[in-house]
Amino acid sequence: MVRSRRGAMLIDAIVGAILLGIALASLVSLGGRAISAQGEGEHLRNAAMLIDERLNLVLMNGVEGYTSKFELEGACDPPFAGYRYRVDVGGGQSGEAYTIAVSVSWSAGGRARAETIEALIAPVLGDDPDPIRRPGTVVDRLQ
Repeated sequence: MVRSRRGAMLIDAIVGAILLGIALASLVSLGGRAISAQGEGEHLRNAAMLIDERLNLVLMNGVEGYTSKFELEGACDPPFAGYRYRVDVGGGQSGEAYTIAVSVSWSAGGRARAETIEALIAPVLGDDPDPIRRPGTVVDRLQ
């Protein structure tokens, strides 16, 4: 009777150790996936920010002004030197809107990734100068 109890306790201990090992392996795997997803999210956030920056430059300078002042593709400025951008311009004939496609690419974990956003931007019609964007009165923020 005592021997069968000792055998049952040994089997219980082995089964418990196996279940504990499986649980710990699952936790470690889940932690690794969470860290990987966090890194991927950071890359996507940076790509969205860099795309937004390029689209704002096109919008601010006009399509013609952007293509004459800036490169249409190249490496992003530090601290985003690991990213590359490309701006594709289409349309714009007869006063119709330009189709602007901005792509940002990067390499993460040994694989290449890229995101692209397209936008329609109206051409600048006429020779109107840029408006003065300075406020008429200075705001005193110390009061």
